[in-house]
Amino acid sequence: MSKRILVIGAGFAGMWSALAAARLLDQVGRTDVEIALVAPAPELHVRPRLYEQNPAGMKAPLQEIFKTVGVRFVQGVVERIDVEGRQVHVQGVGAGSSDQILGYDRLVLAAGSRLFRPQIPGLDTHAFNVDQIADAAKLEAHIAALAQRPASAARNTVVVAGGGFTGIETAAEMPARLREVFGEGADVRVIVVERNSDIGPDLGAGPRPVITQALGELGVTWKLGSGVAAVDAQGVTLESGERIDAATVIWTAGARASALTAQIPAERDSFGRLHVDSHLRVKGVDTVYATGDVAYAAVDDAGNFAMMSCQHAMNLGRSAGHNVAADLLGQAQIPYSQPKYVTCLDLGPWGAVYTEGWDRQVKLTGAEAKALKTKINTEWIYPPSANRAEALASADPLRIVVA
Repeated sequence: MSKRILVIGAGFAGMWSALAAARLLDQVGRTDVEIALVAPAPELHVRPRLYEQNPAGMKAPLQEIFKTVGVRFVQGVVERIDVEGRQVHVQGVGAGSSDQILGYDRLVLAAGSRLFRPQIPGLDTHAFNVDQIADAAKLEAHIAALAQRPASAARNTVVVAGGGFTGIETAAEMPARLREVFGEGADVRVIVVERNSDIGPDLGAGPRPVITQALGELGVTWKLGSGVAAVDAQGVTLESGERIDAATVIWTAGARASALTAQIPAERDSFGRLHVDSHLRVKGVDTVYATGDVAYAAVDDAGNFAMMSCQHAMNLGRSAGHNVAADLLGQAQIPYSQPKYVTCLDLGPWGAVYTEGWDRQVKLTGAEAKALKTKINTEWIYPPSANRAEALASADPLRIVVA
């Protein structure tokens, strides 16, 4: 009787999990195990690029790759996970689809993360974001439509709520985007609001001088030490009581793991990520593996844990896919390890900053770093071609890609 590995999610971690599991099955010559992947569409959404222009185009097709390596794609959304019964309830999406129940022998949860939206008055109604393709496309359409409004300081003002990685990358793009709409000589304002005392609080002191120089030269300003208290159609009110009139407010402050993690009876961290062992098996749940943004996984022996980023999701996926298949087949598992950590932060027309190590030592800045960021965003993070040998080889869990 055939067995089934079921992967939930077609993001970086889910895609690479499926390919890595297929790689091991191919290596040992097993044809009695089905790999099925459930997602709303057979495509990889390139979320790290959604702050850029044309977000609707930031996706890559996966159906041909899946067919080539023998992964069955199931179109739908997982509504419920029954760990005890080893099955998931899938809600069909698209024309002619229907709900179904899929059993599994091993489950890989790679359902990703979503933007964290606290209970701030007006946030859901009036703020934009770049979390998903549809969200980013809505923002792009909004910015284009601003040209039809009467000229005013508020029309020409963008407030970016959150001065972390996504907030900085988004803010750095905005001055040029606004001038494309209003004209090269337009007086535009882009203001980053960060409740911490430093911009880029999670990025540390290393790259901060480069970040502040770049934003300053781009004309981006920032307000620190006070978060957003309320959002309305005319702007934001800060916790300090200060008012900023703005036609555009972009929320970028943080992410949380998929709500599906709450259906796994196991420990989770403050972001909702499931605690996993070195093989990415959920601790205390033998048949479930977690990977990507839903996994709280150690990357080394020095106390560092994976970030919610494609840098870690890609290798977490390769490791989870290999190990879930190895577990089912009685093959050797390979502990997940990713000790090298880098960041490459896009700073819009100014360039970028590239750092290495968890202490983020600056190695490249400006145009040189921008060339690396462009290569990462347009080549390294995309799926392999629909060539079986190439796709399987690229899914090797020991093939570490640091960015």
